Amino acid sequence: MWISTYAKKVELALKIKGIAFEYVEEDLSNKSSLLLQYNPIYKKVPLLLHHERPVCESLVILEYIDETWKNLQPPFLPQDPYERATVRFWATYCLQISDTMKKAFISAKDAEEGAFDELFEKLKVMEEGTKDFFPGGRSNICADNLGLLDIIIVCSLGTFRAAEEVLGMKILDPEKNPFVYSWVTTLLELPLVKDTLPPHDKVVSRLEFIKQNGFTFQSNI
Repeated sequence: MWISTYAKKVELALKIKGIAFEYVEEDLSNKSSLLLQYNPIYKKVPLLLHHERPVCESLVILEYIDETWKNLQPPFLPQDPYERATVRFWATYCLQISDTMKKAFISAKDAEEGAFDELFEKLKVMEEGTKDFFPGGRSNICADNLGLLDIIIVCSLGTFRAAEEVLGMKILDPEKNPFVYSWVTTLLELPLVKDTLPPHDKVVSRLEFIKQNGFTFQSNI
């Protein structure tokens, strides 16, 4: 599914490591026998098939990639156990933010901001927590030093401008969330990220379609 933020995390991770892969797109309204065979429990994307062995769930796949290709730079997780645990914590929290944003978008009626209250609160928490974790900021980001949290945050929030355009409201505010806003927008300027995330106009078109048709929220969109 081309718009799946979960699948994009895996695609970006493989590109960062320079790992060759075959990309197979799924129609989630008509799931293939291959997907059902290798992911019979969740029946979702992403699914990484390595030596005929399936690995499911985006966060699990990212750690699998990092541990399997340890010789390839950059490492996605820090060496220090506490720092690794902290990255995992905020990665999980960011995935919750991504789900909250999607649910808010689906439930928003005529861009009523009330649907986004939970999202704004979670963004505030992440702003303060990650700012403390990266006291020096993330202004030196490049393709050679991207980590697990960079991958997750840019794929989870990277389409915020398209959502803002469709709803006519501010979602990721540079005044309220200066650290997260700067972090995400800096990542979006990297050529590797631009090459991986779907084009803005295509996302806008898809979100307009979702808004007009009132699709039920799906966690693997």
